[in-house]
Amino acid sequence: MAKKYTEEIVEINEIVFPNKGVGLFNENKVYIKNTIPGQKVKALIKKKKQKYEGRLLEIIEKADYEIEPSCDCFGLCGGCTYQNISYDKEIEIKKNNVLNILKSEGIENFEFLGINKSPDINCYRNKMEFSFGDTGIDGELSLGMRKRNSYYEVVNAYNCKIVSEDIRKILKCVLDYFKNTNETFYHRMRKTGSLRHLLVRQAFFTKQIIIGLVTSSQFNTDLIKLKDELLNLKLEGEIKGFLHIINDSSADVIKVDNINTIYGNDYFYEKLLGLDFKISLFSFFQTNSAGAEKLYSIVKKFVGEVDNQTVFDLYCGTGTIAQIVAKEAKKVIGVELIEEAVEAANINAKINNIDNCEFIAGDVYKVVQDLNIKPDLIILDPPREGINPKAIDKIVNFDSDRIIYISCKASSLAKDLKAFIEKGYNIEKLEMMDMFPRTYHIETVCLLSKIK
Repeated sequence: MAKKYTEEIVEINEIVFPNKGVGLFNENKVYIKNTIPGQKVKALIKKKKQKYEGRLLEIIEKADYEIEPSCDCFGLCGGCTYQNISYDKEIEIKKNNVLNILKSEGIENFEFLGINKSPDINCYRNKMEFSFGDTGIDGELSLGMRKRNSYYEVVNAYNCKIVSEDIRKILKCVLDYFKNTNETFYHRMRKTGSLRHLLVRQAFFTKQIIIGLVTSSQFNTDLIKLKDELLNLKLEGEIKGFLHIINDSSADVIKVDNINTIYGNDYFYEKLLGLDFKISLFSFFQTNSAGAEKLYSIVKKFVGEVDNQTVFDLYCGTGTIAQIVAKEAKKVIGVELIEEAVEAANINAKINNIDNCEFIAGDVYKVVQDLNIKPDLIILDPPREGINPKAIDKIVNFDSDRIIYISCKASSLAKDLKAFIEKGYNIEKLEMMDMFPRTYHIETVCLLSKIK
């Protein structure tokens, strides 16, 4: 290409994971994020690492199956991907994306048990991290989701469709409060301002709420009045805690330099499949509680009979799966890198009177080297990027008859499954669970068995 970028009209004819539409440019495939098959789009195209990529400028023609988005921020907000298509079409895209990625790695010979829909596609998220910013150059203070392709502009999330009305009311209350103060959003390049993020968690089943306001240390406003305004909101749920978190990191991530409790506790309780879970502001817990019940029911189905058997739950987080399985198993050993998660797992096991779970804090690769117990079943629920290849070698050495692998990223899943197949395992069954409606993410559960 003579220019670094060229502006072209492209017809999108397929879609690939994660959410890139594919069209043709100069008889080559070009990948354009946030597009879907059937659209005609205007994009800036650039050759990057031997392939062409485009940045969407405008949708010239919509696909014939598109619908009117239910959210007035869709297309501006960097959150949802599929507000403009039916849920059935979204499910079809997700299913095909996973199966095509597996097929590209030669993984096809398994029983496919289908894809399960989320019980709710609106108001399902039990945790949101909102950002402070502005609505444009010299624009007013805003609080919501980052605008697509922008570092500082934020789309107000007053009407976000994937969170509860309680969360929307809390967001609006906080934004209105700070509009009447001298506080401004934190500008990472200039190191000015103080307001950074608002975290809100609401249990789906108990409706309990905790709130975390994240600011820089330049923050200088009394939060007692804001606390009173929040507690006076007419909500379906109940606010159990309000925390002030200081974060002076230059990165646009939430780090805790210091934390102050303005009101209540730093935790609440949620119920799941008959168990109680104590959850803090930063605990890992599935963001779709009703969907999590369906996901873990799939896991239980794949687990089957485990009477008098030992189960390893590797990458166990706060031990949710371990405790669900422990009802039937002889013993469950959970391993998790994050020490706070292990502490939470032990607390939750005690709350639920479960005494046959042992949780170990440490890197899975290192911990499994010291475990001298042979598990009958291994459950794997690793981070998005999958499993360290060296850890796979150690896991395979246990010679377990069965492995259950839970993944929220299809490309990582394909990479790891291929490694397990090469080391003597067969993919028996695969079932998907949509935990993230209106986004491109999907959970996949696989049952592997040792080839005798």
